[in-house]
Amino acid sequence: MPYFDAASAAPLHPVARQALLASLDEGWADPARLYREGRRARLLLDAAREAAAEAVGCRPDELVFTPSGTRAVHAGISGALAGRRRVGDRLVVSAVEHSSVLHAAEAHTAAGGSVTEVPVGRSGAVEAAAFAAALDAGTALACLQSANHEVGTVQPVAEVAEACRAAGVPLLVDAAQSLGWGPVEGAWSLLAASAHKWGGPAGVGLLAVRKGVRFAAQGPADERESGRAPGFENLPAIVAAAASLRAVRAEAEAEAARLRGLVDRIRARVPELVPDVEVVGDPVRRLPHLVTFSCLYVDGETLLHELDREGFSVSSGSSCTSSTLTPSHVLRAMGVLSEGNVRVSLPTGTPESDVDRFLDLLPGVVGAVRERLGAPEAVTGEAGEPGSLVVDALGRRCPIPVIELARVIGDVPLGGTVTVLADDEAARLDIPAWCEMRGQEYLGEEPSPKGGTAYVVRRVA
Repeated sequence: MPYFDAASAAPLHPVARQALLASLDEGWADPARLYREGRRARLLLDAAREAAAEAVGCRPDELVFTPSGTRAVHAGISGALAGRRRVGDRLVVSAVEHSSVLHAAEAHTAAGGSVTEVPVGRSGAVEAAAFAAALDAGTALACLQSANHEVGTVQPVAEVAEACRAAGVPLLVDAAQSLGWGPVEGAWSLLAASAHKWGGPAGVGLLAVRKGVRFAAQGPADERESGRAPGFENLPAIVAAAASLRAVRAEAEAEAARLRGLVDRIRARVPELVPDVEVVGDPVRRLPHLVTFSCLYVDGETLLHELDREGFSVSSGSSCTSSTLTPSHVLRAMGVLSEGNVRVSLPTGTPESDVDRFLDLLPGVVGAVRERLGAPEAVTGEAGEPGSLVVDALGRRCPIPVIELARVIGDVPLGGTVTVLADDEAARLDIPAWCEMRGQEYLGEEPSPKGGTAYVVRRVA
């Protein structure tokens, strides 16, 4: 069964499995003890730290292991903010950061701090100049991911790090998605990552804090991991994480080139095979193994279930894949189509034949879902006097409001308008995206007297 969700969790690398099993026998003792078994465990821990630090590009004494990547992010943000509280209380983040960063930002706001979000363009990347403009004398910390977890866009970390250095602001980089492919460039101050993203075991994160960065670990004091990650180290998992990071780095250049070719094929072929599809994310500055696209007139949850039925494990940032009516914050910040969203992230070793079979199956799967939902064909009509229609889609989830819009757009003459009443938050993204894809004019939105929002579209094609 082809597994195409490595961005969520990569399959355990063979080297990780071997290291994990070996260290279960050798690394079970307390590395803080001075007897033989403790000394052996300490040697394993020190070797793992050195290997991980080499991959990150920092000193071993600058790196600690944490129970997860999320804990690394939270510890890094809280510690850096506390260490610089005399400077100010502003935290600057991009609008597309991982939820672990945004949750930490929410906690900072709740505690009385301030947060500034730097917007991104339709590719999902921040502009370094815009990020620099958000920094001021009261900024305690800035955060920028190295590459986006949903669309694969690589961020201009080196340029932003230089702007932060000039402003005297430390930069924390969430490198969870990119560290397995190579070190993060630029003069960053703190870095966090998670082993299960590169094929290590789950439950191991790492946090690097450069010497000279003001940092005050929060929570009760602990003697382990420089006081930044309390609790007994999961030494077998740490050893496996470091060993697998070194292994995937050795394979990274060749495997990145191979997977980039497969992803390029998906990026090119999906819009040719499936009508009304938007491929999102930067086409060039992106992770080599990840591609995301959105399909009009498709319920994302149903689409993922149907692909799973055909043997393909993929994920989505669509609102339809969660229990809420809120679209992915990444897609929302980019202003791109959210309905029918599919993220394909290929693990190391994915054979070309799996991609070929995915491309063969996808058109039929999307077509069947659209047919069940009653999605329309392309509409045409003659010019006439301006008119208007109102579509009441209140209480109905996307893609239904967009499908209803597409059904009736041909019933109004050129110049006429269709007003869609909807209370699904995803409509705020999907209706403008539909207009751009189908050559219609989106006039804007206003509160609906019946509740929800009225989205107005003028027929121009």
